[in-house]
Amino acid sequence: MEKPDAPSCAKNREPILEVLRDHFHDRRQVLEIGSGTGQHAIYFAERLPHLLWQTSDRAENLLGISAWLNEAAHPNTPAPLAFNILDSWPEGRFDAIFSANTLHIMPWLAVERFFAGLPEILTEQAKVAIYGPFNYGGQFTSESNAEFDRNLKENAPHQGIRDFEKVNALAVKAGLSLVEDRAMPSNNRCVVWQRGWIKRRRSARSGRSEVHIQSAVDHNYFSRPVKPSKASGILELLYWLQRFQVTE
Repeated sequence: MEKPDAPSCAKNREPILEVLRDHFHDRRQVLEIGSGTGQHAIYFAERLPHLLWQTSDRAENLLGISAWLNEAAHPNTPAPLAFNILDSWPEGRFDAIFSANTLHIMPWLAVERFFAGLPEILTEQAKVAIYGPFNYGGQFTSESNAEFDRNLKENAPHQGIRDFEKVNALAVKAGLSLVEDRAMPSNNRCVVWQRGWIKRRRSARSGRSEVHIQSAVDHNYFSRPVKPSKASGILELLYWLQRFQVTE
């Protein structure tokens, strides 16, 4: 069959790869939810060979994904899984989840189910990275995003750019803590959460207060401090630190 093609993948894959290199360097098994054409999967799997990159999507998209996977023939990309968020979820556990350009396509009920289902498949300390556009404070971040949202709703009323605060609240309810909210090209974002809670401690080397993720099970700290890249990410992080009553 002729392989499906999503031109946007070639435009956003490099910036996304930078995020994944920062946050998935110590991961092993990734579930990509809503793999679309499969182009992201083969690109990231080749450049992150330590990851087992498991694609998934609705059944009608699996032939197209398989066409890309079979042509690339990477050893770390198993056959795609048929997965509808509103139905049964895949078996097994994953220490990383990736999803691109999905939340604004699926209905809000599916967005809620997306986060509600994560605890069933995430390992302790797992990370979740989601790429796509978000609104902040109920406002579009650009006129182009506002136009994009209008086009989405004309195509299907249930679609639309999601409010970051509402999505983040779903993540928190699922036991995830915000790690980074990174600005991306074309007014998109890549948001990373991690299972566990956030705690501050004083760095012995620098004397500065650093933010770390602490596991709710084994109380081990991660070695990498949180580094929000933009002011909006910093403000959001401070908000949740205060909400969780973080201590020095």
